[in-house]
Amino acid sequence: MFMSIDTILASVAEPSLSDKIKDTINALCAPYYFVPIMVGLLVLALLTYRQWTRPRFAAVLGLLFIAFYIWSAQDPNFLKIIKKPDNVPITMMVAATAFFTWLAFRQAAINDRRMERGQPLIESGADDKVLVWPDLVYTELICLVLCTVVLIVWAILLKAPLEPPANPTKIPNPSKAPWYFLGLQELLVYFDPWIAGVLLPSLIIVGLIALPYIDKNPRGNGYYTFRQRRFVISVYMFGWCIMWLVLIVLGTFLRGPNWNLFGPYQTWDPHRPAALVNVHVSDVFWIIIPGALHASWWKPGLPTEGVWGLPAYVIREAPGIILLGSYFFILPVILAKTVFRKIYHDIGFVRYCVFWLLVSWMFLVPIKMVLRWLFNMKYFLALTEFFFNI
Repeated sequence: MFMSIDTILASVAEPSLSDKIKDTINALCAPYYFVPIMVGLLVLALLTYRQWTRPRFAAVLGLLFIAFYIWSAQDPNFLKIIKKPDNVPITMMVAATAFFTWLAFRQAAINDRRMERGQPLIESGADDKVLVWPDLVYTELICLVLCTVVLIVWAILLKAPLEPPANPTKIPNPSKAPWYFLGLQELLVYFDPWIAGVLLPSLIIVGLIALPYIDKNPRGNGYYTFRQRRFVISVYMFGWCIMWLVLIVLGTFLRGPNWNLFGPYQTWDPHRPAALVNVHVSDVFWIIIPGALHASWWKPGLPTEGVWGLPAYVIREAPGIILLGSYFFILPVILAKTVFRKIYHDIGFVRYCVFWLLVSWMFLVPIKMVLRWLFNMKYFLALTEFFFNI
C-alpha cells in the first residue's frame, strides 16, 4: 500500500504530539520561564510537604520522572547532552538531591504530626550508640567495596572527560568549567568577576557559618522538623536549590555554543546569532527615558561634565547609586518595621544587619537575572573608570 503525496505532505507539515510537547518544553526552558517555574515548584513543595512526602505519592512522582527521562532520552539532542561524561554527575546529583530532600522532609512531616498529637519524636526512642567493632567497621567495608565497584564500572563504561592540551587556535565552543563550578560561571553573565567569583562564594560560606547564630530559635535542634523552622529552612532551600542547583542545571543542559540558551531538545547550532546590547541603569535614565519623552528640556545623552563639584561619572551613575542605596540601606529599615518586624524583634539589630547583608545579595541574583533576560540590563552601577560594577 502506497501513501498519496497529499498524505505525505500533511504528515510532514503537521508535527506529532511528541514534537508539540518538546516544543512546549523548549519554550518553557527559556530562563525567564524556567527559573520562575522552579521557584514556584519550590514554594509549592514547601507548602505541601506533608502530601508529597507520603511514600505512595513520592513513588508515583519518581516513576513519572523516570518515564519522562526515558522518553526524553529518545531525542538525539537530549541524549547527546546527557551522555557527555561531564554531565553524568549532574544527572546523578539531581536524582540524589531529590531523594535526600524527600527523605529529610518525610521525617520532618512525621515529626510535625507527632508533635501535634502529643506523641514522642522519631529521634526520642532511637539508640545512637554504635560499636566501632564490628558494626562501624563492617559498614565502612561494605561501603568501600560498593563504591569501588561503582567507580570501576563507571570508568569502563564512560571515557574520562580529558581534553588535549590547551590550544589557543582551537577553543572549545562552548567552553565550560567543571560541573561543580558551572553555577559560578553562570553568575558571570550577570555580575562582574569580582562579585561572581569572590564576593558571592564568600557570602555563601559566611552565610552557612552565620546561620546558626542568626536564628536563635532553640526548637528543631537534634530532630527533623519543618513547622518549627519554616523561615530558616525556606531561605536555605531557596539558596541551595534555586541559587545553586538550578544554575548548575541551566549551565549544563541549556547553555550551548557561544553561551547561547537552547532548549533540551534543540540542536546546538554554533551559527545561531545572539546580538545582545548591554543596558545599564544610567543608559535608561539618561538616554532611553529622555528619548521616549521627546522633551525639549531633557536631551538624551550621558553627562560628560561634573555638577556641584561632583565628577561626571558620579552624576552619570547617580540613578544607580540611589537605587542600590535604597535597596541596601532604606529597604531593610522599612522591612524591619513591616514584613520582618517579628524577625527583627527576635534576633536584634546586629544579627538583623548580618541577616540582611546575606539575604539582600541572595535576592539580588534573581533580580539581576530577570532584568538581564527581559531588558538586557547589565549593571545598576557601572563605574568603568574604577572597574567597579554592580
